[in-house]
Amino acid sequence: MKVSCSQQDLSRGLGIVGRAVTARTTLPITQNVLIATDQSRLKLSATNLEIALSCSIGAQVEEEGAITIPARLISQFVDSLPPEKVSLELSARSHSIVLRCGRFQARLNGLDAADFPPIPAVNDDLSCQLDPNALHEAIDQVVLAAATDDTRPVLTGVQAEFEGDTLTLAAADGFRLAVRSLPLSSPVAKKVAVIIPSRSLAELARLLDNQEEPVAFTANPQRGQARFSLKNVELVTQLIQGSFPNYSQLIPANFTTRTVINTAEFLKAARTVSILARDGGSVIRLQITPGEELTPGKLNLSAKAEEVGDDSGEIDASINGQAVQIAFNSKYLVDVLSAIRQEKVSLETTTSSSPGVLRPVDEGSNYIHVIMPMFVQW
Repeated sequence: MKVSCSQQDLSRGLGIVGRAVTARTTLPITQNVLIATDQSRLKLSATNLEIALSCSIGAQVEEEGAITIPARLISQFVDSLPPEKVSLELSARSHSIVLRCGRFQARLNGLDAADFPPIPAVNDDLSCQLDPNALHEAIDQVVLAAATDDTRPVLTGVQAEFEGDTLTLAAADGFRLAVRSLPLSSPVAKKVAVIIPSRSLAELARLLDNQEEPVAFTANPQRGQARFSLKNVELVTQLIQGSFPNYSQLIPANFTTRTVINTAEFLKAARTVSILARDGGSVIRLQITPGEELTPGKLNLSAKAEEVGDDSGEIDASINGQAVQIAFNSKYLVDVLSAIRQEKVSLETTTSSSPGVLRPVDEGSNYIHVIMPMFVQW
């Protein structure tokens, strides 16, 4: 292999695929990045056996070839180089690659590319295209509710349900539930539901920051694999096998009080009050008081920690219904308010022991977030 490319492109590509490199593994080659020529491009790939990332960059290819190099070493070296042309030359006999850039040079030992785990080729049992901005927002609003421990593996994933021209993402960890729907560019032939690891979707969200073209999604539920194709980047992930809970039963059908609040004010107040909540079991108390004829309603937020102190804050709100007191985990409340981009949000409540439902106040809104209450002494 003998190729050359720009330092900026190589550094960016290594940074993208490097997120799939595993730090601890029984398979040492997964700590490497696969560098291979692909016609007139250079393809970089990495995998931790659950997720695989591939990135193609422009290059001048003089000789074909492939090698795997320790990801940490090559990334650090390339990042430190000046923004000039980088040449890579493979010595097939010694499985090492020589990098040259300006007045800098390094020889890095690697492993045979033939031993690198193959990146699965996902066929198009299910395929569709997704708007990158809508997908990015949906992922941000849903993955926060996925479980972080492996006690129930299905809850560490996000259910993606394709039906007609709609994709519905849902995640739940037993304490909160997030559901978001978004349109597909064209209807799917049949209803299909798969469970995608939340970690994979979180990585995909990072890749969508500068994506303008539609994202091509392909899945093969029988083989347990899915692929997201972006501009010059592909993410392949294993699917989680199992049955996702019937989350629709967890969404309250009605409520007695609806409180509409400015999202930014609600978030700022929740963050301020949660400073002491962290030392008091992460409990944040909400007291909702309807207004009179000429005065707005009030939403009071408070927290207390026995050995530290207490704090509170109050914001105006539009309230329909009766007064209610309810307590939530402060982190859960801040998480969902941080993910809502609309100007106003509604909080639907019934009693202090019933779940609270947050929804953006927008005619086109299709996001629902349910938080289970915490039981406290008032």
